[in-house]
Amino acid sequence: SHKSSKREWKPLEDHSCTDVPWLLLFILFCIGMGFICGFSIATGAAARLLSGYDSYGNICGQKNVKVEGIINSGLDLTHKKYVFFLDPCNIDLVHQRIKSLALCVSACPRKELKTLADIQKFAETNGSSLCSYELQPSEYTTDPRAAKLCPKYPVPESAPIPFFHRCAPVNISCYAKFAEALITFVSDSSVLHRLISGVMTSKEIIMGLCLLSLVLSMILMVIIRYISRVLVWILTILVILGSLGGTGVLWWLYAKQRISASAVETQIAKDNLQALLIYAISATVFTVILFLIMLIMRKRVALTIALFHVAGKVFIHLPLLVFQPFWTFFVLILFWTYWITVLLFLGTTGSPVPNEEGFVEFRMAGPLKYMWWYHVVGLIWISEFILACQQMTVAGAVVTYYFTREKRNLPFTPILASVNRLVCYHLGTVAKGSFIITLVKIPRMILMYIHTQLKGKENACARCMLKACICCLWCLEKCLTYLNQNAYTATAINSTNFCTSAKDAFVILVENALRVAAINTVGDFMLFLGKVLIVCSTGLAGIMLLNYQRDYTIWVLPLIIVCLFAFLVAHCFLSIYEMVVDVLFLCFAIDTKYNDGSPGKEFYMDKVLMEFVENSRKSMKEAGRGGGAEGRELKPMVGADEE
Repeated sequence: SHKSSKREWKPLEDHSCTDVPWLLLFILFCIGMGFICGFSIATGAAARLLSGYDSYGNICGQKNVKVEGIINSGLDLTHKKYVFFLDPCNIDLVHQRIKSLALCVSACPRKELKTLADIQKFAETNGSSLCSYELQPSEYTTDPRAAKLCPKYPVPESAPIPFFHRCAPVNISCYAKFAEALITFVSDSSVLHRLISGVMTSKEIIMGLCLLSLVLSMILMVIIRYISRVLVWILTILVILGSLGGTGVLWWLYAKQRISASAVETQIAKDNLQALLIYAISATVFTVILFLIMLIMRKRVALTIALFHVAGKVFIHLPLLVFQPFWTFFVLILFWTYWITVLLFLGTTGSPVPNEEGFVEFRMAGPLKYMWWYHVVGLIWISEFILACQQMTVAGAVVTYYFTREKRNLPFTPILASVNRLVCYHLGTVAKGSFIITLVKIPRMILMYIHTQLKGKENACARCMLKACICCLWCLEKCLTYLNQNAYTATAINSTNFCTSAKDAFVILVENALRVAAINTVGDFMLFLGKVLIVCSTGLAGIMLLNYQRDYTIWVLPLIIVCLFAFLVAHCFLSIYEMVVDVLFLCFAIDTKYNDGSPGKEFYMDKVLMEFVENSRKSMKEAGRGGGAEGRELKPMVGADEE
């Protein structure tokens, strides 16, 4: 270890493969995930999921094999392609399934059938018998068993769900009970209906506003480059004006509606009035807190401004960085789709077993029951792996930019070069880093699950301890994510394996502890202000547009949806910016540690950062040795700030 601490940082000189055993482990794990998918398809789960099956274990639309001890199993249902539920609205929430006899039919009832005679007529004209297999259509009105074996009437008008051959009622109101049972906090069903109708009437506005937030995020990314020095002050002023303006507008709207509400005594108007009051009060509190934080933070800004300035230049040289979140998001969506599909397969896999009602259920026997645990771990590890690949790609590209003295000699697309390097040399490191995060995430998820299970059982002490454990694990996860990010940067610079990189990066970060604190607080705060700005602009536009519809819709929910979307978009874009700033800081710290600007040890850094270093040296000389390390670390910031 003594040797490694003395080891020089040699940026980008040699590339070697890192953490190969971990890559092999990860590949084995992925093969295991593939095996689960293959197994569930091979055992007929895919056919059952897509074609559907009836209560007797027959798959619709094909010939079936007889199941021992089950009547009506092993039928030839080649012409009956659709699953029809006799009582589609009877939903069992505990087991999340429809509690009803399911049959295979040749056509879904396209209009409402009110009596048994209608059902019989439908069977005779369309050739689709909706009662159980043992009844002939002629017996529907005469046989006493019809009450049990025929659908509950009136039979709602149904249509097949595309790709999944199930007949589903066209009018979804019967599932509204299901939705309300899921959302237990909405006790009054009329509120739920009003909320949903509010979203439906203003869906064009919602789409438009979501697009607006995307455009605003793009614009902010472009603007940050040019005005990073001015940006802090502009953002500060904008946020002050924005928060004051937003609060003002809310109070004004509240007052205006209070006056007009006395004339209109509808429930919707009352709901809106109450919502406005809550909004206005919370906005006021938020404004006050923001002002206090701004007062405390205003001196700590110089290095952060310099780094933001350079980060802006990085985006000029590497414009493809802006699209990084899109790729990551796209890959994640693809993986999650695959994951959910296999999860659904797992739900219908297994061998047929008769249940207590005499119908067929599919259950897995023996150790195969635990396959879905493996599947869940796979979800977390592979998702983290994809995110870590994004971090490594960004780190590689920024490191190449920083440590290339002649910016003209940069590779044609540093991003593609970085991806290439990642795939050829560093996939093992990424797999190891993401596995460490997974190790912390899984216990946290298990504890959260236990916590939700304990909700009703009042043991305050146990719940408090669980809460504390969850918080500790969450903090640990955040710290590890930050350390991982810096370890990836160190790997990109030096081509060392994960543990060495993490240790080297950690040493550098500890040496610059105060600067790290300043950059993380001020930088994150600036990016947070950016997010607030985007959410506020979108929200304000939303209030202005939705205010015209206020008399016949509740606009609480549309507004919340729009603001959440705007926040997510802003977060995706600005998190890339944050990554770039973090990588630049580590490069800057290494540069200042091993080079001093003398011949043979020239700095790699940008002019803006040079100015900062010069200023901090000047102010150090002025400050002398007074004030120890604290003074030395803080003085440069103030010095550079005044300049």
